This record gives sequence, C-alpha cells and structure tokens, in this order.
Amino acid sequence: MMLMIIIIHFGLNKESSQLTLNECGTDARRPQVNDIAVRCGTSSIGLEIQVCPVIYTGYNETLLILNHMLDPACRATLDESVNPPVARFNFPLNMTHACGSIFRTTSAAGTGIFSDFSNIQTVNISGIVRSLDPTTGTITYNAELKYYYSCAYPLEYLINNTQIDVSASSIAVKDNNGSFISTLSMELFSDANYTRPMVIPQLGIELRTSVYVEVKATNLTGQYHVLLDRCYASISPLPTNSSFFNLFVPCSKDQFTNMIENGDSQSARFRFPAFRFIEQQNETVSTYYLHCITRLCEKSSCSTFKQCNSRRKRNTLDTSAEGITKTYTITSPEIVTKAETTDSKEKPLAADGGDDSAVGLGVAVGVLALACLIALCVAAVFYKRLRN
Repeated sequence: MMLMIIIIHFGLNKESSQLTLNECGTDARRPQVNDIAVRCGTSSIGLEIQVCPVIYTGYNETLLILNHMLDPACRATLDESVNPPVARFNFPLNMTHACGSIFRTTSAAGTGIFSDFSNIQTVNISGIVRSLDPTTGTITYNAELKYYYSCAYPLEYLINNTQIDVSASSIAVKDNNGSFISTLSMELFSDANYTRPMVIPQLGIELRTSVYVEVKATNLTGQYHVLLDRCYASISPLPTNSSFFNLFVPCSKDQFTNMIENGDSQSARFRFPAFRFIEQQNETVSTYYLHCITRLCEKSSCSTFKQCNSRRKRNTLDTSAEGITKTYTITSPEIVTKAETTDSKEKPLAADGGDDSAVGLGVAVGVLALACLIALCVAAVFYKRLRN
C-alpha cells in the first residue's frame, strides 16, 4: 500500500541533485508503490527509495527527511552504483537512537507451538520518510511524498536449524517481517566457565557427565536480553516427531537441571547431567537433541516474564498450526551417551557357571563309564569260573 499526498503548487526550482533528470532516462517517471524497499535487519533497518521518481517529482535525496530528523546520521545517501539508483537510509535498531522511529510492543496469547505461554510479544518499529519542499512563496508545483515503513519482529523463537531470509519491499503502512533468529545460537560446553566446547566421542559420553548449555545472541541491539522459556530433549532432531523430556518449563524444572543465568543478559546458561532414553536401551548409544523456546525480552520487562503468573499454561490451548509468529528453530549438536553395559557383571558369571556344569557332567560320565567297565570285568571273571 502506498500513501502519497499530491499537492499541486507552483514555485521556485530547488537545488539540483548530483543525479539529473536526463541521466535517469526511462526511470524518470511518477512514483509507484514499489519504489521503496525495506530491510528489517537484526541490528539496523535499511530503506532504499528509487531516486529518479523523486527527482521527476521535483526533489532530490537531500530533500527526503526521515521522521523529521535533520541529524546527518539520519539523512539519505545517493547510491548510483545500482540500477536504478536509490537513496539509502540506514539507522540502528534501538530505542535510544533509531532516527525517530516509533517502537510499539504488543502482546497476545500464544498459539501453535507457543500454546503453553499466555504472553507472546511482537515489537513493531515504524516511521515515515517525507519530502521537504523548499519552495518559497504562495504556491508549488511539487507533490508531497510520504513513504511509510514498518518492521515487525517476533520475540519468541524455538531454537533449531531452520534458516531465515529477512528482506522485503514495501511502501506506506504495510508491515515487513524481521527476525532475530539469525543472532541466536546454542552451544554445548564441558566446563563451568563455558570456555571448552564439548567434544562428544563416537562411543558417547558417560552417563551423568555435566553438559553445560549456552543460548547466546550476537549482533543484537542491546535493549534485549535472552530468556529461556522451555528447554527439552528429543530423540529426533525434529522436536515434534519423537519422545521428549522436559529439562525445564515455565515455573518448573527437572530436579537435576541447574539454571545458571536466564533473562539477565544476552546469554542464557544452564547445566544438566547426561542421561539416556530408555527406549534406546537396546542400542549401543543413546542419541538425542536439545531444543529451547527462547524469548527476547526488553530489559525493563524481563523480570515480568520470570513471574509464574504471566507465563503459566493457559487452561484452553489453541493448537492451530499458525501462531502469532512463525516457528524458527536451531538445534543443538547431537548428544550421544554410552548405553550402560552389564557385560562385566553378568556375562563372566554366566560363562563360569556354564564351565562348572560342563566339568561336572564330564566327571559324572567318566565315573559311570569306569563303573560299567569294572562291572564287565567282574562279570567276565564269574563267567569263566562257571565254565570251569
């Protein structure tokens, strides 16, 4: 959708851009709805406005003003290296300096994969690029241009291995979807200082080995912290396709899971002892994967989401396929634990018992054969005496 308010005035010519109307060629035309592209990045938002229609309308890139901000850092730069040439805006994605953008956070009950959560947030960042008419006098010939942009970022993710492409084009008030999923990663460590990445041998790690887990955000605007809502293990790398075990859920955790840091910085950490799934007891090793539903909460609101009353499971669950946000996921590396073996306890005992039985049977057979032989000898002696 595009909203352009065209006001026909008569007035003076403005200062010319570095790019002239003649140089625009066939790109010199009236503005259209697809003249602006919006890039919803993880640390900044980028706007690209085709500049030839702007020049055709009577302006240039210096007369496009973002959210009434005259700060040089918020002004457009001309890029003639692309075809068609564009006026570029790029500004950081944080509330303290976003070139006048409006931040609005909305909340709604979770659906789909997030049905267990009663408060799912999305942050919307929006603003407007207006043309500034320098004409003095009573009238102007120049249309007033307004380009609205809006980026919507979900703040709840299921971490596993799905890739996300973030970019779209729009003009006026149509929302674009952004995602912070590319800033999130999960890594396993073998030490409490989180300095030694865990290396899992082919035969697996021992049961009860401490596994240290870190979910971390990188290149993320500093206004958000990482808060783990739920983490669980499943036999399949696809979270919903197999048996699972909850390491922790809102307001509850397994007795052996130790939460180290959660919702206090851009890293969340916890520890658990390696276990195995009983249904894999006949296999050489037990293999499973970790999955974490991760919330990015604003610093001021993280404490709210740590309270059980705002995170408790709702009585009526909406299990529709579409949730308030798409499900973006990143999975942990494969965790392999050794299957507990009883060879040293049972097999030697069974083998020893079998050997003793064999020896006893052999002795019994030998004694019986000897007895038969003696009986035959005695019978032969008596037979000879009777004959004589």
